[in-house]
Amino acid sequence: MLQLLLELAPCLIGGMALGRLAPQLPTQLAPPLLRWGVPISLVGLLLKGGLHNGTGEAALFTLVLTAGGLLLTQRWPWLQRALPVRSLQLGSMVGNTAYFGLPVALALLPPQALSFSITYDLVGTLVTWSLGPLLLNGERAQPLQLLRQLLRTPVLQAVVVAVPLLVSPWHEPIAQTLWWPARLVLWLMLLLVGMRLGLLLGEGGNASSLRPALVIKLLALPALALLATGALGWPAVLRDALVLQAAAPTAMSVLLLAEACPQQSRECIPAAQLVLWSTLLSLVSVPLWWWLLNQPLLQATVAM
Repeated sequence: MLQLLLELAPCLIGGMALGRLAPQLPTQLAPPLLRWGVPISLVGLLLKGGLHNGTGEAALFTLVLTAGGLLLTQRWPWLQRALPVRSLQLGSMVGNTAYFGLPVALALLPPQALSFSITYDLVGTLVTWSLGPLLLNGERAQPLQLLRQLLRTPVLQAVVVAVPLLVSPWHEPIAQTLWWPARLVLWLMLLLVGMRLGLLLGEGGNASSLRPALVIKLLALPALALLATGALGWPAVLRDALVLQAAAPTAMSVLLLAEACPQQSRECIPAAQLVLWSTLLSLVSVPLWWWLLNQPLLQATVAM
């Protein structure tokens, strides 16, 4: 737990200060970090964690949890009333698994859990960039447009590079070489999140209007993940990876998609507020989920 706070808090707090002092810095840092740093980091993490039994289950579970949740927001009247704008519907279901969830997994979980965490991030990213524009635009996107969006995502690029390396005889020395650069990129990503949060502080607003989205994102989704993985009898390392990724705050990509949608004036401010408050509150909620996962009763249930 202490390692988690030591990794998250300094980067986020330092980034928030930098974001307020140098508002142009996130715009300068983000393109090279996303273009080169994130794929290299994910390749290093994938090689370090390897592929394990349960990766397919993690992928299917993530697809059902995120895509199924988005479908419910469109079909369940109660959710539509609780989440009155589309950016809140999207933001309550998709998490910042790359910038926030992976550093959490790296700090708290054993190396073999990294593949499950990255799988959650991969499937969640594909859902966000395929269904997200459809939800926010309220129109049917062109298949080629969606394909181009998906091919530009750093997670998919990393998987394309990492899979051949995993079956090669050089994957271990490459993994050792990329391990610390991968850690450095994760710290820089957290710093970037902090800088963007610093710029969003002016949009903090009233968190009470965001309460249903915050409850769903930070409490309901990880609780559902915990109950489902327990009912399925999955091992603790897979369970913990999925629960902690489900507990990640709202993805930054929700704000990016809101800024690009036709209803920008209606969607941007709620998206910015949700990203800000969910990230700040997750500094408390994620350690609480980790504490819960380590309770003797849950450990005994998994052992059985």
